[in-house]
Amino acid sequence: MEFAVEEINRNSTLLPGVKLGYRILDSCSHSHWALQAALSLISGDAHSCNLTASTSRGQPVSLLIGAASSTTTLILSRILGPLSVPLISYLASCPCLSDRLKFPNVFRTIPSDLYQARAMARLAIRFHWTWMGAVVVNNDYGHLAIQTFQKETEGKGVCLDFIETVRRETIVSDARRAALTIQASTARVILIFCWYTDVKKVFLELAKLNVTDRQFLASEAWSTSDDLLRDLAISKVARGVLGVAIRSSLIPGFENYLRSLHPNRRPDDEFLQEFWEKKFGCRPGATQSHASSQKASLPPCSGTESLEGVQNHFTDTSQLRVAYNVYLAVYAAAHALHSLLSCPDRDSSPGNNSSTCSSPKHIKPIELLQHLNKVNVTTPQGERFYFQGADIPAKYDLVNWQNTPEGSLKLVLIGRVDGFDLHLNQSAIQWNTGSNQVPVSVCSERCPPGTRLANRKGEPLCCFDCIPCAEGEISNKTGSLHCERCPSEFWSNVERTACIPRQLDFLSFDETLGITLTTVAVSGVAVTTAVFVVFIYYRQTPMVRATNSELSFLLLLSLKLCFLCSLVFIGRPSVWSCRFQQAAFGISFVLCVSCLLVKTLVVLAVFRSARPGAGALIKWFGPGQQRGSVCLFTSIQIIICATWLSLSPPVPKRNLGFQGSKVTLECAMASVVGFSLVLGYIGLLACTCLLLAFLARKLPDNFNEAKLITFSMLIFCAVWIAFVPAYVSSPGKYVVAVEIFAILASSFGLLLCIFAPKCFIILLRPEKNTKKHLMAR
Repeated sequence: MEFAVEEINRNSTLLPGVKLGYRILDSCSHSHWALQAALSLISGDAHSCNLTASTSRGQPVSLLIGAASSTTTLILSRILGPLSVPLISYLASCPCLSDRLKFPNVFRTIPSDLYQARAMARLAIRFHWTWMGAVVVNNDYGHLAIQTFQKETEGKGVCLDFIETVRRETIVSDARRAALTIQASTARVILIFCWYTDVKKVFLELAKLNVTDRQFLASEAWSTSDDLLRDLAISKVARGVLGVAIRSSLIPGFENYLRSLHPNRRPDDEFLQEFWEKKFGCRPGATQSHASSQKASLPPCSGTESLEGVQNHFTDTSQLRVAYNVYLAVYAAAHALHSLLSCPDRDSSPGNNSSTCSSPKHIKPIELLQHLNKVNVTTPQGERFYFQGADIPAKYDLVNWQNTPEGSLKLVLIGRVDGFDLHLNQSAIQWNTGSNQVPVSVCSERCPPGTRLANRKGEPLCCFDCIPCAEGEISNKTGSLHCERCPSEFWSNVERTACIPRQLDFLSFDETLGITLTTVAVSGVAVTTAVFVVFIYYRQTPMVRATNSELSFLLLLSLKLCFLCSLVFIGRPSVWSCRFQQAAFGISFVLCVSCLLVKTLVVLAVFRSARPGAGALIKWFGPGQQRGSVCLFTSIQIIICATWLSLSPPVPKRNLGFQGSKVTLECAMASVVGFSLVLGYIGLLACTCLLLAFLARKLPDNFNEAKLITFSMLIFCAVWIAFVPAYVSSPGKYVVAVEIFAILASSFGLLLCIFAPKCFIILLRPEKNTKKHLMAR
């Protein structure tokens, strides 16, 4: 402060013709003494706890610089506010002082704690520290800072495992409790808003517990403490501290000013006297007559002692922080006074001058207060300086505590904060582990791609489980809250990290199911061919002739077509295959059932014609009529299929309804009515055949084919009745497999039930293959 005042007084452009005076009083760190000192200053009284320096006594002051504490500044503002006496604090950082309605006379050259709490929150977010602990002093400084930190990190995934409070009155027990909490916590990064003396107690307790693996975030109250940096007892605990510090700056000429100080030239400066005695081990000559008995034991100084070569933290001006804030406060007051004393209307009438100009001997505090609000200047260091309400633009340094070869710690500048902008040289940071690797402090590791976050019941949001995404859903970034469903034509990959096109799926000849069905169908064709050959070879035997050989050959041909039509359903569906497979299926089965129906009618006609008066009945069921009936029944199905396939044929279509990595390519029925008519007509013929065969089952003769037809049609109807629900409920390509199975099962049922007994007699019981045996009752 003295340096700034002397520098201003030497400045010919700032306050020309006016010399600043000052009075420095010590509050002894007590609010009531600070209030007493303030009242004495504005009233012109010189009494105080300790008079350090003075260049003017007995004259009231118009502006106060101080106090260092936010609490003391609050008290002074409440008392001096009605008097409009401006207060410029260099260290009071409470956010509450920004309220201009409550504290209109307060200014400060240190930013509000809101900005450092926000800066620390941004550091936590930047380094992904989602699980932290906090130790705060039990006053407004600690509570407001931690509230701001929590508000700033709200919704950003940062949680506090604990918040420990400490009080200076009970610091020993509080420090022990805080250290035990830190030791027990899984949080690896600890936030501390305390005074450096409190932090030292906590670090000493942690050193006793050998807790050296925590990363600390420091507030400006202790981030630059030389007392902590030089203490070897806590160096292992405190190494790697990352902190927000009051911005530092150089003051040109200040180092030379400090080194030129000498107690002989400042006999009233008790601090300088005591420092001289401790540093040089001698009594300055100016104080020998007033020396105490303890000081009298020291030899008198020679007068050649000097601070020129002394390396001490008191003479180190490389990083001026609080001193620079005081320097700015003095300059702010000087510029406000300069504005107040300037007379822009000097050439106007005296009446106007009296209203716009003030006399240096009659300065009103309220006028000085008004001009302080308008201060907007450039400091000697080239920095633009102005007040935003009570505050100055927020600027901080980011510092890091790093090891030195001697074992102590040193302060390293690693970045800065300008308002809301964070500028950080991350590569220059030395963490608590001694490496450049950012420490991890999380309750739960971030969910990798392919999973989603699921909160644990009753636990903080930062503690969660990672649940794999369901099939068809993906998450392609770390820490996803939700899994996203893939579009209908896509499906999730195995890792659930990307949507990939769904593979076309259809019943092919290459897969096991397709090979099995193909083998069964070919086997059916082979067996049918074998029966056909047997019947051709034994066509003149009574057994073959008795079964209406012409219709039997036609029936075997239709069964072979039924087996072959099943193969059309296997393979990649196309426009023509979709049309042909349904037509082949419908016509083949109608031809087969028509043969059976005509055979049943012939059996009934033969036995009915034996009755008296019914001889003419057999004329209606001759060979020509039988062939004509089969053609008629089959032609109706051909007409139905032709109409259906010409108006609304089945077409290949991707079935997206079935969920899975594959999309089924199937023949979609554009017209359900057409398909229903095809099946319905087959069912009508089958039911008619079953009914007629059932009526003819008890007719005489050893060989009554109606019994075999009845049993075969029962199997046929049972297969196709079971087919309907299985067809509707089957997924994907299994719809086709169900239809093929129904075709093969019903075809084998007809083949075996009708032709197996005949082949058994023809091949294994030739003695029964006689007309006499067949005609026997």
